[in-house]
Amino acid sequence: MTSERPGLAGYLKAGCRTYLQPDGRESDWDVLDGAPAVAVVALTDDGHGVLVRQFRPGPGRVLAELPGGLVDAGEAVEHAAARELLEETGYEAGSLEIVMRTYQAAYATQLRYAVLARGCRRVGGPRPDPEEFLEPVALPLPAYVAHILGGELTDAGLGLAGLVAAGLLHRTV
Repeated sequence: MTSERPGLAGYLKAGCRTYLQPDGRESDWDVLDGAPAVAVVALTDDGHGVLVRQFRPGPGRVLAELPGGLVDAGEAVEHAAARELLEETGYEAGSLEIVMRTYQAAYATQLRYAVLARGCRRVGGPRPDPEEFLEPVALPLPAYVAHILGGELTDAGLGLAGLVAAGLLHRTV
């Protein structure tokens, strides 16, 4: 990190909301608002999972992440997933399926979607925005699953939903 200042860059809006609790008391809560977001569990036909190494400002370091990003106003979630996968990794999906929808957190209005992409194939290189660092990585499925379950990414819950939908997790007990 080179500097820090109060305030937001514009990706999220923070505000304070007053709610009436079920028992009649009022309470104030900080709430984050943001556009819907998508994370893609991208699988190739040759037994690999696709990640993208990119800088993450919360942890302050480069992580191997699920491809994804914000859903544009009026854009279908599947279209956003395909667009982000192509922009961040250079891969196209053969099929896309929304497998989960959840809120970012208890104090957020932002919806987040897990999308399972099957039949992914590389058709080019990533096309990062000027402020992005992107490096696509294709891992063999056992290493891909281990990485998602290892917690060294910011969308682990969405990744878990994709792994379950793909049938890549098996009960061991």
